[in-house]
Amino acid sequence: MGNQKAIKFGTDGWRGIIADDFTYENVHRVAGAIASYVVKHENPTGGVVVGYDTRFASQPIARLAAEVIAGAGIPVIFASDYSPTPAISYAVKKRNAAGGVMITSSHNPWNWNGVKFKAKFGGSATPAIMKVIEQELSAGAMPSGKKAAIQEIDLKPDYVRAICGFADLDLIAKAKLKLVVDSMYGSGRGVLSSIFRDYGIEHIAIREELNPLFPGINPEPIEPHVALLQKTVTAEKGDAGLATDGDADRIGAVAEDGTFVDSHKIFSVLLRWLLERKRWPGEVVRAFNTTRMVDRISAKFGRKVNECPIGFKHIADLMMDREIAIGGEESGGIGYSRFLPERDGVLNCLLLANVMAEEGKPLGELVADLQKEYGRHFYGRRDLHIADDVKQSAIQRARSDQTHKLGKYAVLSKGNMDGIKFFLDAPRPDNGAEPWVLFRASGTEPLLRIYAEAASPELVAEILATAEGFATGS
Repeated sequence: MGNQKAIKFGTDGWRGIIADDFTYENVHRVAGAIASYVVKHENPTGGVVVGYDTRFASQPIARLAAEVIAGAGIPVIFASDYSPTPAISYAVKKRNAAGGVMITSSHNPWNWNGVKFKAKFGGSATPAIMKVIEQELSAGAMPSGKKAAIQEIDLKPDYVRAICGFADLDLIAKAKLKLVVDSMYGSGRGVLSSIFRDYGIEHIAIREELNPLFPGINPEPIEPHVALLQKTVTAEKGDAGLATDGDADRIGAVAEDGTFVDSHKIFSVLLRWLLERKRWPGEVVRAFNTTRMVDRISAKFGRKVNECPIGFKHIADLMMDREIAIGGEESGGIGYSRFLPERDGVLNCLLLANVMAEEGKPLGELVADLQKEYGRHFYGRRDLHIADDVKQSAIQRARSDQTHKLGKYAVLSKGNMDGIKFFLDAPRPDNGAEPWVLFRASGTEPLLRIYAEAASPELVAEILATAEGFATGS
C-alpha cells in the first residue's frame, strides 16, 4: 500500500497533487475509511451521495469512490454530471442519506484534487466526525459486504429549485440589474446563468466553458484571479460581478467600478440586510480570521456573535447546536441555518443580487454605506511559503510572552484560538477597524498565512510587511 503519511486532512477534507499524493490508491483508502465510518456510526441503508467537480479525472475518481462505498454494502447516489458542492450537500439532506462525498480541490491549482466528506445533516463534517474518519484511515479500514446499487441521478435541478426559493428573483429582474457571472471554469458553470436566463435577468457569463486547466488562474474568486471579471464589469457597465470558486461553495464579487469586493465586505452586506430588512432570527458566527465589522453590525441588532476556529466545519458544528442566522469565513464561505449548515457560493450570489435590487443600489454603494455607518475596515492576507522550521519558529515567537511589539506598534493583547492574533495599538481614524494581525501555520504544507485588518489599506499593507519581517526574521 502507499505511504499513509501522504494523507493529511485539512480544514475541509483531504487535498493533494494529482499523481503525487492524490492517487487512485489513496482515494481508495480514503473512501474505505469513509465507508467504515458510515457502517459503524450511521444508517448505511440511507446511502451515500457522490459528486464531483470539473477538474481533471474528477468523474472517474468519483466513480472509484462510489465503487468502494457500494462494495461495503452502502447504496450510492451518483451525480450524473458535475455539480456544485452545495448541491451534493443538499441532496444528502433531502434524501436522508448517511453522508456525501465530493471529489474536488475547491480553489487549488489545476494539478490538485481532493475529497470532501459531507455529514448526514447536509454540511461540512464536524471535527468529531473527521477525527473518527482519520482513525479509520489509520487503521486501514476497508469494509466489505454484498455490493449495493449505484444509482445515477442529476442532482442539480432539486438544488436549483431550493436556492431559488430563498431569493426574490422577480424583484431582481424588475430592478433591471446588469450582472456579470464568472464560474471560473468550475462546477458552478451554467447554474447562475440558467437561473438568470429563466427569470429574464440581464447578465453576461464568462469562463463557463469546460477547461480543467483553469487557464491563467486558480479557480479562487480573489485578486488577481478575478481580473477578467473586473475588466468585463467595467467594459459592459455592469452593476456587479459575481464569482464562484472551483466547486461553487465560495463567493467573490466585483463592484460596478471594477473594484474587488472581498469576502468580509460581502459577509457584512448580507449580514446587515438579513438582520435589518429580513429580520432572520438567530445568532451570528464568524471565523477567527474574519472581519470584526461583523461584531459592530450584530451589536446594533442585539445579536450574539460566536467566534470559531478557521474552517467551515466549525461553523457547521455551531449550526447544529443552535439557530444561526448567518455564518461566514475569510475564504468566501457563507451559510445559513435555515437552508443548510453549509457554505454556498451560488446561493450567496443570488442573495447579493437580491440586496442590490431591494436597496436600489449597486454593490459599491452598499459597501460605502457600511463603511460610513460602521467605520472603515480594510483587510489583507499574505501566504508565506517557508520551511517548516522557520514556520514553527515564527509561531513560537508570536506566542512568546516576550513579544510586546510588532514594529512600532505595541501589542495590546493576544488571541490564540486558531493561530496567534495580535491586537495592535495603531491608528483608528474615524472609529475605523481595531487593527489586528494573525499568524497561522498550515497543518498540511510549509505555509504560514498572515492576515490583517485595519482602518486603511495603507495601514494593512504596513502591518503585513512588518509581520512578514517578524515571521522570517528579516
